[in-house]
Amino acid sequence: MDLLALADFNLVARHGGFGKAARAAHRPKATLSRRVAELEASLDIRLFERGGRTLKLTEEGRALFERTHTLLNELDEATSAIASGGQTPRGRLRISAPLLFSQTAMGRLAASFALKYPDVRIEVTTEDRPVDMIEEGYDLVIRVNPSPDESLVGRTFLRDRLVVVGHPDFARPAEGKAVPAIVRSANDGSSWRVKGSDGDEDIAIEPVMTLSSLIMVRDGVRAGVGAARLPISLVSHDLAEGTLAHWGDAVAPEIALWTLYPSRRLLSARVAAFLDHLKQAFPKGTTDELAAYIGR
Repeated sequence: MDLLALADFNLVARHGGFGKAARAAHRPKATLSRRVAELEASLDIRLFERGGRTLKLTEEGRALFERTHTLLNELDEATSAIASGGQTPRGRLRISAPLLFSQTAMGRLAASFALKYPDVRIEVTTEDRPVDMIEEGYDLVIRVNPSPDESLVGRTFLRDRLVVVGHPDFARPAEGKAVPAIVRSANDGSSWRVKGSDGDEDIAIEPVMTLSSLIMVRDGVRAGVGAARLPISLVSHDLAEGTLAHWGDAVAPEIALWTLYPSRRLLSARVAAFLDHLKQAFPKGTTDELAAYIGR
């Protein structure tokens, strides 16, 4: 099999089209099209479904991409490492991270990593949705409480928990009376369960605002619009300074931030370096470490 043609196929599959791939690689579109056609002819299979304006991988094309994408990356990294005389992190590092972590910590983490490893071109995409690492070309994904995925390996690097908070001048209603609440989703339910001194208790809520960002939710609570359920790391400084009041720890699953990457024997130097970078930033992985980092 022609490895150059296979590499061009991967380039087109990763970018989702001949034009995009040609612009990204500064290569002639006609050359990429010819190489892929030659690969299809040699394998006697169609790798792409070609429409008027769309290009979609066939089932065989997707299988070939999934099986060769990582191998070609490792081959490229191996030759780069040999040429540079060692495992020096270099090249592009694509990361997908959740919204709140990106807003509060990822910018500084990426900047300090870039200063430490100037040969790495880091790209961070902010999104909370599940992603296909192979198809979308991510090297590393950060997610909150991810669903099990046998095709990926990973580890927890931070933990957090939810608390219910309100403005200091916002009186907590009597038992059974609903409190004005700021929520992220209309499906947040009709009450929040919190830990009390005499056992768990429910706080009835009446949503008055629905905001998609937890930072916006926190700002709404600061303004006195209503109470909210928020990560302790995001509000610990407000609680310490008295700008927010603690109504109780939420009875909810622990928040765990995971790093996920393709299951393979050898990690790329870039991914390994970023995992070490996270470990140095959060050596214990505790809520207090995250709160301190956010509050700097």
